[in-house]
Amino acid sequence: MRRSIPVVAATLGLALTLTACSGSTDEPAADTTATPSSDALTIWVDETRQDAVAEAAKAFEAETGTDVELVLKNFGDIQADFIAQVPTGEGPDVTVGAHDWLGAFLQNGVVAPVELGDKAGEFVSTSIEAFSQDGQVYGVPYAVENIALIRNTALAASAPATWDEAVAAGQAAGVRYPILVQTGVEGDPYTYYPLQTSFGAPVFAQNEDGSYTDELTLGGEPGVAYATWLQAQGAAGVLSTDITYDIAVEAFANGESPFIIGGPWMIESFEGLDLAIDPIPSAGGQPAEMFAGVQGFYVSAQSDNALLANDFITNYMATTDAQVALAEAGNRPPAFLAAAEKFADDPIMAGFSTVGATAAPMPSIPAMNSVWAFWGVTEANIISGAAAPADAWNKMVTDIQGAIGK
Repeated sequence: MRRSIPVVAATLGLALTLTACSGSTDEPAADTTATPSSDALTIWVDETRQDAVAEAAKAFEAETGTDVELVLKNFGDIQADFIAQVPTGEGPDVTVGAHDWLGAFLQNGVVAPVELGDKAGEFVSTSIEAFSQDGQVYGVPYAVENIALIRNTALAASAPATWDEAVAAGQAAGVRYPILVQTGVEGDPYTYYPLQTSFGAPVFAQNEDGSYTDELTLGGEPGVAYATWLQAQGAAGVLSTDITYDIAVEAFANGESPFIIGGPWMIESFEGLDLAIDPIPSAGGQPAEMFAGVQGFYVSAQSDNALLANDFITNYMATTDAQVALAEAGNRPPAFLAAAEKFADDPIMAGFSTVGATAAPMPSIPAMNSVWAFWGVTEANIISGAAAPADAWNKMVTDIQGAIGK
């Protein structure tokens, strides 16, 4: 899976007046999550988004007279805590979150729709699509992230059009790795997905409106062709389960490859390198379509202050200033179009946005939870030569179908 920006390992309830001047501590703090009162708005935030949300909350307090309390949470804990606490009345009115949590949130009845109206047109269309289900929008997006081909221009002067061109350019550069793709013994289907889609084997079928069905489409001849290609690349030493995330990032940072497939969360590790952000080259002849991950704000289905919560996220977090602040804090392109324009001259931010324009939102349907456990391990076993490509891929499809219940 993608590498996320680290967040704190413990949760801490903070009043807004303390949030703006809070400092980091070496010791984890106790969780003092409070039940929202009828005259206050409680918002769960993670460390990265804390200051940007606090600034918007100050304006909201001043203009509406509503008390706002921010509760600092570890981003990795929010989904499970939200599902557990909202039904008991202990959860927040608003929480930050990822769009691919939506399926689980709807399954558990813990989120409410938001009303964006005409303002929906002011966002990157993919971001609204990501937070939509059955014709309703369930979140206000603030960031869109995707992977791309990150190129060290000192080692490769131009972007490769195909996978074979990338490998050839890497070999010509005379470095240790022609191209770096994080893999590991458990695989990394998120990073490998654009290579898979270039063979015409997306994970699920999509409806005309872009929503996903639970019909698997990663099997058949396209899937087997992709699996066969994986084996060949592993046998040639281009792909390897020895390449973990940390190894890939360190090798690229040390100038040991001209290319790495990765996201904006890697960029801070490549300080001093002259970088370009390029489309991921096709391996199978079709466009390499990656997943888009969208982050945004959800409203609790049990909020006593639903109107205030909607007002805050649609009118105070969906502004140019707020979304620019969120983008600068998280190093992710904004979902709000006017904010994205502010980064038009930033080659990294704009580069990821351009590459991600054709990305498809990661499926948020419950069936997606049945895919990961089989998918990555199968790819890794094929790359390492531990499994025959066609047999392993077909078994994976059958196993996933069984787990989904089809």
